[in-house]
Amino acid sequence: MKIPAMGFGTFRLEGDVAYQSVLNALKAGYRHIDTAQIYGNEAEVGQAIVDSGINRQDIFLTTKVWNDNLSHDKFEQSVRESLSKLKTDYIDLLLIHWPAPPQGTSLADATNSLVAVKEQSLTKAIGVSNFTIAQMDEIQPALGDHKLLTNQIEVHPYLTNDSVRNYCRENQILVTGYMPFAVGKVLNDNVVTAIAKGHQCTPAQVIIAWTQANNLITIPSSTKVNNIEANLVGLDITLSRDEIQLINQLNCNDRIAAPDFSPVWDK
Repeated sequence: MKIPAMGFGTFRLEGDVAYQSVLNALKAGYRHIDTAQIYGNEAEVGQAIVDSGINRQDIFLTTKVWNDNLSHDKFEQSVRESLSKLKTDYIDLLLIHWPAPPQGTSLADATNSLVAVKEQSLTKAIGVSNFTIAQMDEIQPALGDHKLLTNQIEVHPYLTNDSVRNYCRENQILVTGYMPFAVGKVLNDNVVTAIAKGHQCTPAQVIIAWTQANNLITIPSSTKVNNIEANLVGLDITLSRDEIQLINQLNCNDRIAAPDFSPVWDK
């Protein structure tokens, strides 16, 4: 199973803004939409998909199970609630959002629940988000014959997350990189703006081209139609090896997503 190379992220989008942004993204040509239970916008995402008129099977839909719902008694019910909100009878990709299950629930327990909903065909594929190398190793026995499709992690030029990405590549796990623009910080970087000038494109398009050169799935977010449409152009830009290396060298381990329940990150 493959994931479209670029999806539309919905983190921090709420209410009508979330609905309209997803609808605009689908109209622009996006066919991969990423949401999560904790975002509080699954209903708006689902309505936008319905109102777009696009066949459900032509859209790759991802959602994520929140920490409080990782226990055995809550997991499946929370997924069914997500399906109801999303107005669909299946999810393309279901992720454990963070490796932070409630007390009394292990990561293996949560993984068993993840596998169980897949076996019930509530989701076509399963994966994780924000997992370290040790945690991906830890849950392998619980996966059985099932495979992780992706580990969704923070990746941008200021945090290239090489160790986890290398592990995923070696184990045939796709990497979905979120926050590709580092909440806008990398768009003002002198290296990035210079490369953008050379290609006569936007800094955002350079970053998207960089994600593709690094074999990343990326899920940028925007509420502006012009940006939503322009970001797609980044998929058609080819950077030189030197340009890719210059951007890679911007890595300074500047992590943005680091809540108090974060794991001990890989260096």
